[in-house]
Amino acid sequence: MQKKILTTLEFERIRAALMQHTVTAKGNEIASRLEPRANPEKVQEMLDETADGAKILRLRGGIPIPSLPDISQSLKRVRIGGVLNGEELSGISRVLQTVSTLVDFFDDLSELVELRRLYTLKDELSDLPALTRRLKRAIDDDGNVANEASSELAGVRRAIKAIESQIRDRMEGFTRGASAKYLSDPIVTIRDDRYVIPVRAENKNRFGGVVHDQSASGQTLFIEPEAIVNLNNNLREAQLREQREVARILAELSAAVEPEIDSIFGNARVIGYLDFINAKAKYAAAIKATEPIIDPNNVVDLIQARHPLLNQETVVANDIKLGGDYQAIVITGPNTGGKTITLKTLGLVEIMAQSGLFIPAHEESRVAVFSNVFADIGDEQSIEQNLSTFSGHMATIIDILSKIDARSLVLFDELGAGTDPQEGAALAISILDAVGEVGSDVVATTHYPELKLYGYNTPKTINASMAFDVDTLQPTYKLLIGVPGRSNAFDIASRLGLSASIVDRAKLLISSDSHELNDMISDLEKERQAAAMTDSSLQQELDKTTQLHNDLKKAYDDLNKRRDKQLRDARSQANAIVLNAQTEADKIIKDLRKMQHDAPRVIKDDKLIAAKTKLNGLHEDNPLAKNKVLRKAKNKVALHVGDNVKVLQYGQNGTLIKKLDNKQWQVQVGIIKMAVAENGLEKLGAHDGEPKAKRHIPSVKGAVGGGPGTSLDLRGKRYVEAMADLDSYIDAALLANYPQVTIIHGLGTGAIRNGVTEYLKKNRNVKKFGYAPANSGGSGATIAVFK
Repeated sequence: MQKKILTTLEFERIRAALMQHTVTAKGNEIASRLEPRANPEKVQEMLDETADGAKILRLRGGIPIPSLPDISQSLKRVRIGGVLNGEELSGISRVLQTVSTLVDFFDDLSELVELRRLYTLKDELSDLPALTRRLKRAIDDDGNVANEASSELAGVRRAIKAIESQIRDRMEGFTRGASAKYLSDPIVTIRDDRYVIPVRAENKNRFGGVVHDQSASGQTLFIEPEAIVNLNNNLREAQLREQREVARILAELSAAVEPEIDSIFGNARVIGYLDFINAKAKYAAAIKATEPIIDPNNVVDLIQARHPLLNQETVVANDIKLGGDYQAIVITGPNTGGKTITLKTLGLVEIMAQSGLFIPAHEESRVAVFSNVFADIGDEQSIEQNLSTFSGHMATIIDILSKIDARSLVLFDELGAGTDPQEGAALAISILDAVGEVGSDVVATTHYPELKLYGYNTPKTINASMAFDVDTLQPTYKLLIGVPGRSNAFDIASRLGLSASIVDRAKLLISSDSHELNDMISDLEKERQAAAMTDSSLQQELDKTTQLHNDLKKAYDDLNKRRDKQLRDARSQANAIVLNAQTEADKIIKDLRKMQHDAPRVIKDDKLIAAKTKLNGLHEDNPLAKNKVLRKAKNKVALHVGDNVKVLQYGQNGTLIKKLDNKQWQVQVGIIKMAVAENGLEKLGAHDGEPKAKRHIPSVKGAVGGGPGTSLDLRGKRYVEAMADLDSYIDAALLANYPQVTIIHGLGTGAIRNGVTEYLKKNRNVKKFGYAPANSGGSGATIAVFK
């Protein structure tokens, strides 16, 4: 891009403001050379870097880069074998320490924040921990060689301190004792790196030693007393040893830097560039700038754009659109209305964006990437024009027309001014036609009314003007695209008090074409105002709709959050229930195992059934069972005497005999009658149970499905054990709905047989019993028939 446009639009002031935010010499240099680019991909990369810097500035207060000197000359000296001094090595040390800090900073940041470009830049840093530690230990921030640089240096410096202490002690004998009266001042000072005392001239032989200096008047001699000459000699020797050791250390450190010159050069460059990015982010924050969007169709759509060099609190913002529907804008209107500032705002904002800077405009503003920006801008304030001025403008315009292409932006201020109005207007129209043929985007300001008609009649061209408040007689500096500027001379003259007759006579002197043009402009202004009112009304409706949408979305989100919370709570409760059920089941099983272990043949089947029932009770009811609607529908199925039902507690089918009260029924389960709560019964359908007529239960001779068999063999058992088994067996047979069973007890002593007979007599569920037929065991077995 041409250098002239940067000067015309005062881009150097943007660079100067940017440089104030840099902290390193390299960053300052990069900022001073900043120029716009014409490649869209490169421009986007630069904007991405600024966006990363802005994000870091917002989240972490910026990239942690300290003030650093320019070390390039120092590195060049090392490359040719030079030895660096302490300050130069200190600068290199600070650069390397900054590298370590930045590497850690970006490593931590990468776990929290996504960036577009800066992590790639961070990878270009070369961390040199060994050299960094060595330089930091040997050189302090002021460039002094530290005692830790070598043991020899530390020892020499200790010796120097000890000698200096001896000298001060000896000197105090001269300044505080009886000898003080011979001194001009009771002080100790230094001349030629040796400790001396100020002695009056008449007492110069009092202390002996060496005279090193005298006062301007000659009344005072600075004498090194003979008593400390040797100490001063020793001190000087130690100081020379210190200098030699320091020189050796500096040479060693310089040699250590030499192999890493390229890496250090690269580090300094990356740190400087990061500092430059930091500066871009800080400058964007200072002027409240935002990231522009690069439009793929090269359309400019700036939303409330402001001139970056004006006071951001008072500058008037404007919407500026160019490209797409129209490629040329003709801005008309009086002087001091803001036309030139509008041109400069467009040009400078575009150059800023193409330099990778954020722009002073609202978010979502779109910019084009022009191959070049050309401008012929002059802030003319005098109505007196001469040939030389016109010639100067023409020379600039001729140069512009020779260089533009289809991707150029051209800015003309007061196009055609400085000559005869008719000729100037004609030239202006011809120049705009020439630019249009090439295809460049162009914005031109003018006073000529002919260009208003040009903007109205020419394709891809639109009129614009700067608004003017007739009531206050002041410009508003607001750009009105689509509305040509109108002369407000008559209105202003009338409001200032010019006679109405004079104003009317002046109006008669204007041609009818001018009146028609002014009428057209007036109609356009009315249409614009009406459109603005409609837009305001629609905007209010949109705001209401948007608010309603946001409210509904918030309510929907709240509903989803509450639903998710209820599901989480329900899962937690379910998990707790399952855990409790598992714990209870384990306890029941543990008790059963203990009982079986302690008395394996005493556990009755009714206890096992009760335990099974208790385990079944640990299961959560089906959620549908708790549904009020389903429960209500279920309750509509009334129970009646004779209905087949299922006793839920035992899992057995039975028949309803009679209703005991409102909540309980008497149920016949096999040969057992029991009272069951109504909510513990489930009515069976026609296919779920037996018909209501009395069922015939066939005789079963063997165990069925794991239940008790139809016979019990007690032979060979002791009496107590046999009776316990008999009791358990009869209970199990009753629950299994067996009509009769056979107890085999044998003949033996008759004790078990008599015990069986006595047990069956006392059991109220036994209808009758007797010995088995001869072919089925005779008196060795008893058949019991249940009720």
